Amino acid sequence: MTDKEKNKPNIDIPKKIKRKRRKKNPVRLYFNEGTQIAIVEFQDCTDKQRREVLYKTKILPAFDKLCENLIFMHKFQGLHKSHEDLKNDCITFLYEKLNKYDESRGTKAFSYFNVVAKNWLINNSKQRTKQIRRDISLQSTRISHLQMELIEQFKILPSQDEEIISKENLNILMNLLHKIKDRMTNKNEINCINSIITLFENVDNLDLLNKRAIFLYLRELSGLNAKQLTVTMSSIKKHYRELKKMEEFNIF
Repeated sequence: MTDKEKNKPNIDIPKKIKRKRRKKNPVRLYFNEGTQIAIVEFQDCTDKQRREVLYKTKILPAFDKLCENLIFMHKFQGLHKSHEDLKNDCITFLYEKLNKYDESRGTKAFSYFNVVAKNWLINNSKQRTKQIRRDISLQSTRISHLQMELIEQFKILPSQDEEIISKENLNILMNLLHKIKDRMTNKNEINCINSIITLFENVDNLDLLNKRAIFLYLRELSGLNAKQLTVTMSSIKKHYRELKKMEEFNIF
């Protein structure tokens, strides 16, 4: 050992510590490839029970989150009393459009339904804005005496006579529907008229009574698709127009 080596101080060189990098957990998208697969399977599936499972477990959660994000991101909730009602109406609209999506065009399901939901929310908010502008406040001093009387008429409960007449008219309507049912021979037509009868029997228990909701109820009750429902409704309307001319159905 040389003199230089003897006089050289002993310095411990620290070893580099290898730190293990934690693997980042992959981000779980609420509307992912699995959602798209479920939508395509839903479109092709004819088993009603399987379709219900697919919608509730795979599609509905994605629709729910999509609508919620759009509502808060673009502040659509400001014009509506209930955020939940707005979101549920938007989800219902997306459900109606499930069979409109075409995977063969190369568009991702998320992109398609994102645009559909956003457009619906925009149109709905425009209609809501127009409605708010048309509404007249009862505190307004501009309301004339005649206008006040017209508004007050809507607060009066129907008389007992009116309620009796209303019930009688409903009974006549139900008889008409059963008459139409007796004329039906096609299986789809029978399913459709049975669904219509069920709707009228439960009309007081329905939460959403508008054209879109009624059509949706009929589709679920009858098990028919939109095209089948349109064809059968055309047949039922023909019988309806013929029967309503009869004296026993003169309420129409």
